[in-house]
Amino acid sequence: MKKRLRNVAVVAPKVDESTQICHGFEIIGDIVIIKIANFSQVTAEQMGAATIMERHKNVKAVFAQETGVHGAFRLRGLTHMAGENRTYTIHRESGCSFKVDLEKCFFSPRLSGERLRVVQQVQTGETIINMFAGVGCFSILIAKRVQNVKVYSIDINPSAVQYMTENIRLNTVYGRVIPLLNDSRKIVENRLQACADRVLLLLPEKSLEYLNVAVSALKPSGGWVHYYDFEHAQKDENPLEKSKLKVMEKLDKLEIDYAFESSRIVRKVGPNWYQLVLDIHITKAPHKS
Repeated sequence: MKKRLRNVAVVAPKVDESTQICHGFEIIGDIVIIKIANFSQVTAEQMGAATIMERHKNVKAVFAQETGVHGAFRLRGLTHMAGENRTYTIHRESGCSFKVDLEKCFFSPRLSGERLRVVQQVQTGETIINMFAGVGCFSILIAKRVQNVKVYSIDINPSAVQYMTENIRLNTVYGRVIPLLNDSRKIVENRLQACADRVLLLLPEKSLEYLNVAVSALKPSGGWVHYYDFEHAQKDENPLEKSKLKVMEKLDKLEIDYAFESSRIVRKVGPNWYQLVLDIHITKAPHKS
């Protein structure tokens, strides 16, 4: 009987201990992405691409990540190393299936635990706005797990919205997740003012810039903003407190009532760099009369 492959991030053994070529890899569906240093000097043999496929029988393709995530669509450069030369796959997580093309859309299996954490906070009947939805993972998981919710799921990447629409069908959450293509600022300001119980700001590079838009989407009685950030912190600094200070400065200008109900480091993304989340409870949102 074949051993079932888990769709989780995996730390790979070092291929070359003297140079530390391979920093690790992650499994997305039946594709492995290897993270390495000095990409231009590394061969598939040095990265152990064939070895990975031998050890994980369900893996059909191996790619090297040659650039970090960048650009408005949050894409990363990939180079084929072994197996099938395709970047399309289906990733299964928490009872859901997500179609994604890793060359055209952002996707991270390392956020699976964070997705479940957010889902556990959502209440029956909520209206939610996901301002940077990608292929719809957070949105679809919420709609799948919580009754009678409506999730407006927005992204500026046409490919991401195409796959999101397919994932809505695949996971039978049609009508509960509404896919929207455009800059989320434009959609919220024009169509989704004062209607949400909860807003997700999942793009750390843009969260502070879009925070006031997120607050304007909340109902007059208030609601929740899940604010994601990247923060640099030395050993004597607290990345969570540094992020809170930035957010406080912006929210205080809006003259609203708010509280940081919880905060946590989601993962370390580089030397002294952290991805974190602040769960902000807005008890009274500002709206024009």
